[in-house]
Amino acid sequence: MSLEKSLIKSVGALESLAGIKPAIDSASELILGCLKGGGKLLVCGNGGSAAEASHFSTELVGRFDRNRRALPAVALSADGSLISCIGNDYGFEHVFARQIAGLAKPGDLVVVLTSSGKSPDIIEALNEARRLGLQSVAFLGRGGGPAKGLATCDLVIPGDSGAAAQECHLFLIHYFCELIDETFK
Repeated sequence: MSLEKSLIKSVGALESLAGIKPAIDSASELILGCLKGGGKLLVCGNGGSAAEASHFSTELVGRFDRNRRALPAVALSADGSLISCIGNDYGFEHVFARQIAGLAKPGDLVVVLTSSGKSPDIIEALNEARRLGLQSVAFLGRGGGPAKGLATCDLVIPGDSGAAAQECHLFLIHYFCELIDETFK
C-alpha cells in the first residue's frame, strides 16, 4: 500500500465520524457527567486498544493540553501482575470484569476500546458494568461485533479497517480530552 492510499483510508475514516455525531455527543455527556459527579473512568482494551486505554487515563490523571486538577481514571490493562493473576485464577475473559467488580463505585463509567468487538474480556467487562448498574461507553470498530449493544453508548467507527478504527478512537480520545480540559479549567 502506498502512503497516498493509507492517507486516503485514514482521512476517510476520520471524515466518517460526522455520521456518528449523535453517539459522540452522547459519549461526551456520559464522560463529562461522570467526572463532574465525582466518578472515575475505568478504561480497558487489548493490544493497541490497551495502549489507547492507558493513553486516555494518562491524559486525565496527568494532563492533556492545559493545567487543571487531576481527574480520576484507571487503565485496567496497565497492571500486568493483576491481569496475570486474574487470567490464571479465573480465566482471561475475566481480567477486566474482575477489576470492575473490585474497583467500581456508583457513578463510575466503564470505557472499553476494541477494534473488533469480539474480545471475550471486553464483552465480560460490559456485562459486569451492566450487572453493577454502571453506565458504559464502547469505542468499537468493524461493525461493533458481539460487543455492539452491550454499552450505554456505542461509538461504532464506520468501515472494516481495524487500524482506521484505532486511529479514530485516538482522535475521539483527544476530542473528549479537549472537552474535559474546557470543562475543568
